[in-house]
Amino acid sequence: MTNTLLQITTIVSAILMVLFILLQARGASLGAGFGASGELFTTRRGTDKSLFEATIVVAVIFVLSLLVGLIIA
Repeated sequence: MTNTLLQITTIVSAILMVLFILLQARGASLGAGFGASGELFTTRRGTDKSLFEATIVVAVIFVLSLLVGLIIA
């Protein structure tokens, strides 16, 4: 029972982390690949900040679920 719950937590957190990371991707032009991004660094505000913080929380949950899975196994 615990092992199944841990596996579900790991899978759901992995899917959410991928989704949140893809939602954060900013449109970078081809020049960004060569170092000429032309974008200014600004502080995160509003939804962008909430999404960034949620990504960190989900990543911590993902790593902890993997570590607990290693310890239990």
